[in-house]
This record gives sequence, C-alpha cells and structure tokens, in this order.
Amino acid sequence: MWIALSILAVVSALTLAGCKATRAGYESAPYKVVRSDGKIELRDYPALTVVETPMATPDGSDGSFMRLFRFITGANEGKQKIAMTTPVFMSGSSTNPTMAFVLPAKLPTGGVPKPADGALTVRELPAGRFAVLRFSGGRNTKNEAESRGRLQEWMERERLPALGGPVYGYFDTPWTPAFLRRNEVMLRTEGEKSK
Repeated sequence: MWIALSILAVVSALTLAGCKATRAGYESAPYKVVRSDGKIELRDYPALTVVETPMATPDGSDGSFMRLFRFITGANEGKQKIAMTTPVFMSGSSTNPTMAFVLPAKLPTGGVPKPADGALTVRELPAGRFAVLRFSGGRNTKNEAESRGRLQEWMERERLPALGGPVYGYFDTPWTPAFLRRNEVMLRTEGEKSK
C-alpha cells in the first residue's frame, strides 16, 4: 500500500513540475544517422551540454535523478526552470557511475545557471560518432549487458573500434510499461573503416 502511494506521489509531483506523460513531449539530444543496420545506427552527435552527478549506486537508487530534477526545476543560482529533455544518460563503471541530463539546445554552456547542489557539474560532452543499439525493457544489469554485447559484436564485424566505455540512454518515464520503453546503449567510435 505504502509503495503504491509513494509511486503515486512521485508521479503526481513530476507531472505538476512539468514532466510529460510520454517521450514525445520532450526535446531529444540531436544527432544525424550516418548508417542503419536493423536496430543499430551509426550516429554523429554535436557537442552536448549536460548537468551530471555521481551515483553512489550503479542503479541510481541513491537519489541521483531527483538531484538532477531539482536543478532543472529551479535549484540553481538563477532559480531558473529548465525544460526536461531525453535521454537521461548513465555511464561509468561500477566504481564511478554517473547520471546526466542533456540540457536544451537553446541553452548555451555559458548561459547555464550554476547548480545549487555541489554534487552537480555542468559540462560539455565533445561531439563525435557513436554506434548505438536501441532496446526495450526495464533498466537492469542483464538487459544492459546483453545489449552492450550485441553492439560490441556488430562493431567487431564492422571493424569499428570502441573508444571508451558504454553510455546508456533512457527515454521514458518510470510509469511507461517495460515493453514500450526506448533504451539505448552507445559506444563512441571513429569513422567507418573500408572493408
């Protein structure tokens, strides 16, 4: 009973704070598809400004999301409200996981207010090419490992090196059924090699 009431309270708070019911209501990080192969895409991303926080637990159950959410709802130097975007990025190893919100494109790095919470950092992710696999389901270690493995196998076949660890992108609200969720695993790479 208490769990249901807690979930209802969080959903109500997020809705009142401006969260949309579906991913279609949000601005998404821009990219250009270079090539597609089923559920895998090779994409070029521009530089993206993010607000990021470390996670004490790899699953983000330490309140990471709410720290970022408070920042975009006004817990910042200018008490400025900032639109929510997709995806929420999660990256890093089990010893240094991070969660990040992509900031709206119209908000340049120099125009981003300073976070009130010292655990948050505003930074720019460099532009680059990424191999990306889209998958559905709930966020868990098994789904992430299987998806990462499929993407790495494809990259090996295509002779594309992985330049760093995986970044996971989550696009949907917590109340979206798992089978309808859009999740992605991304690996930075370089231009395509000739075969």
